[in-house]
Amino acid sequence: MKLMFIITGLSTGGAEAMLLKLLQNLDRSRFTPTVISLTCQGEIGPRIVALGIPVHALEMKRGMPSPIKFMRLINLLRGSRPDVVHTWMYHADLLGGLAARLAGMRAVAWCIRNGDFSEDRSKRTTLLVMKLCAQASGWLPRCILSCSERARAIHVDAGYCADRMVVIPNGFDLARFQPDPAARVAVRAELGLPPDIPLVGLIARDDPQKNHPGFVRAAAGVHKVLPQVHFVLAGNGIDKNNRELNRLIDQAGLQAQFHLLGRREDIPRLMASLDVLASSSSFGEAFPNVLGEAMACGVPCLVTDVGDSAEIVGDTGRVVSAGDMAGLARHLVELLRLPTEHRLAIGVCARERVRANYQIGDVVRRYEDFYEELCVGAERCM
Repeated sequence: MKLMFIITGLSTGGAEAMLLKLLQNLDRSRFTPTVISLTCQGEIGPRIVALGIPVHALEMKRGMPSPIKFMRLINLLRGSRPDVVHTWMYHADLLGGLAARLAGMRAVAWCIRNGDFSEDRSKRTTLLVMKLCAQASGWLPRCILSCSERARAIHVDAGYCADRMVVIPNGFDLARFQPDPAARVAVRAELGLPPDIPLVGLIARDDPQKNHPGFVRAAAGVHKVLPQVHFVLAGNGIDKNNRELNRLIDQAGLQAQFHLLGRREDIPRLMASLDVLASSSSFGEAFPNVLGEAMACGVPCLVTDVGDSAEIVGDTGRVVSAGDMAGLARHLVELLRLPTEHRLAIGVCARERVRANYQIGDVVRRYEDFYEELCVGAERCM
């Protein structure tokens, strides 16, 4: 079966990372994938090419669809004649879905990766595209795949066709993300810290929805009670050049306790070094990948109740309301004060929760079944 994936872009992000994992684990004896990025190849594109999968980057400018490049998209679809077209993210859903229909494709699916539809938090152009997608959701795609139950409900409330929605969560590689005592020692040595220093991590790009300012406030609360705790932050834009974040850290008097590592290629190692992973997001999340990655490494997670975060951690983590940074600080202190054996036992339960519900092999099988059913359903309607 020939699969065509159309995605808005291939820069580093949760949706792009999940697409890469899907392609890495797809049964290539049954499925032949191709990827089209409406914009650039980004950081993820070359990694997909390295799998032997063609990637076409149309180089559209964000917010400015090009009629010429839209026609190229239609011609690519006509030339390849895929059995299934699966679009990822709003702009790709709309443009890719329309192009697929114009090219004569019937087995068209969308993919929702966002958990926020609010007007005050979305770009004007993105909000317009989302509203257009809602209006077209009853006829343009045959199915709409959501990565989280919360995102599904939000989009149905916003006008998306409920009957076409399917939920498949993100998946995680338990062989790549696993407990690693050596990483705990090595990362602390890299940071110039003793091996027994407690580490709390926030692994997230520089984005308002990740609420780094709130995390700094929570860290200040933790520091008052447990001054020995250090905080590791990593992600695009989270480094010494981030003036606003560094200003907030300086203002809190926590320069010596914060380590801003920027974009890292050793996330499994970094995750395995932590005592607790925190997620301070205030909006917009659907299914945060960092939670499953940390849990697979045996690390307890403390999260705000956004997207499916509470469902992901279940009873293996702690949950506070979105924006409750005092609560985040309080629960961080409680987790860090637990006996080591107790915290490690929570981590074991967290990893088992990932194994039972979010193991990448099982999730990919669900995607494969989804594509088979989509193709069969489209053929029946011909």
